Amino acid sequence: MAKTFQVTFDAADPRALGEFWCAVLGYVRDAPPEGFTTWEEALTAWGLPEERWNDKNAVSDPDGVGPRIFIQKVPEPKTAKNRVHLDVNVGEGLRGEERAARVRAEAERVSSLGATVVNEGSELGDFWIVLRDPEGNEFCLQ
Repeated sequence: MAKTFQVTFDAADPRALGEFWCAVLGYVRDAPPEGFTTWEEALTAWGLPEERWNDKNAVSDPDGVGPRIFIQKVPEPKTAKNRVHLDVNVGEGLRGEERAARVRAEAERVSSLGATVVNEGSELGDFWIVLRDPEGNEFCLQ
């Protein structure tokens, strides 16, 4: 039986990192709970101090296909290579130089959003670019 899951990121700025992943993946920020028009309204009603409003964030695929991404604030910065990372398939159905061009174009777009290119790789007809999101988490475009 298939299980649903979410991917969780640690972050210094959950709201900003959520905006980045929304722009990269076409995701949207999760809606506030029923009965509230904004998250600020909900957090105020719950008595959460304003300095804690950016402790958590969640973004989801509006089509309900991809996993939810939950982002939680942590005090320490990222210090080592990820043991798990996202592979974002932007060149599906393309081969060779056409695929590489599509992946490079997407790397340029996400770099303008705050990502940093680490390196390019290719093997057995596949092509990918490794990047870091604005908080240093590695991911691949392929």
